[in-house]
Amino acid sequence: MFAEDEAELLLDAEPDLAALEPLVARRVAGEPLEYVLGWAEFGGLRVRVTPGVFVPRRRTELLLRLATEAASTLWAAKTKPRVLELCCGAAPVATALKVRLPEASVTAIDIDPDAVLVARENLEPLGGTVHGGDLFGPLAPLARFDVIVANAPYVPTAAVRNMPREAREHEHAVALDGGDDGLELHRRIAAEAAPRLAPGGLVLVETSRRQAAADRRAFEALDWRVELAEDDELDATAVIARRAQPAR
Repeated sequence: MFAEDEAELLLDAEPDLAALEPLVARRVAGEPLEYVLGWAEFGGLRVRVTPGVFVPRRRTELLLRLATEAASTLWAAKTKPRVLELCCGAAPVATALKVRLPEASVTAIDIDPDAVLVARENLEPLGGTVHGGDLFGPLAPLARFDVIVANAPYVPTAAVRNMPREAREHEHAVALDGGDDGLELHRRIAAEAAPRLAPGGLVLVETSRRQAAADRRAFEALDWRVELAEDDELDATAVIARRAQPAR
């Protein structure tokens, strides 16, 4: 975004010049624009964000599109879709999907208490549910979902220090660090998702082009059927995983 565009957004947020000055100072000091404004644009919405909480990236709109398509197909077949967003941060996918498909039952989970607070501000007024906890841990024993979507961290630990300053210095590490090879949480999702998936359901996980092959292998090793979705305009890649059908 160009500086003049940022200036216009800040002026819209605070037209009083005296009150605007500290906002500009925060931005000049390197704080992400989204934290200064208090919102991030995602899927045509302004999603609430607060300092430390992962800022939604535009590339994650690929997950939103895939999840919305799957949920809409279920609704067209007269089935109320059940959607779960793991590692939700501010819950941008869950929130935007709930706006697009109010009939869906939408749940979001994050381990970061700050993210949980913001996710609740975004999703719960729309009728969704937000839990704090580690992956599937907070769910009721029999909870099942048609679509499980996750933008789980996938940056290798050693590469976090090479991320843009706005991310590495301002977003909580738990939202960035994906372990030694970046795929620690992805493997856990592959291992733990099956009992939480309704028959015919799917798991959508954001990844990178560089890590897509390794992600595919991690899911396939646990009897998932995997496709990869890519969007060049968004610079986005996602794993689409379904349970492998037993041989007849």
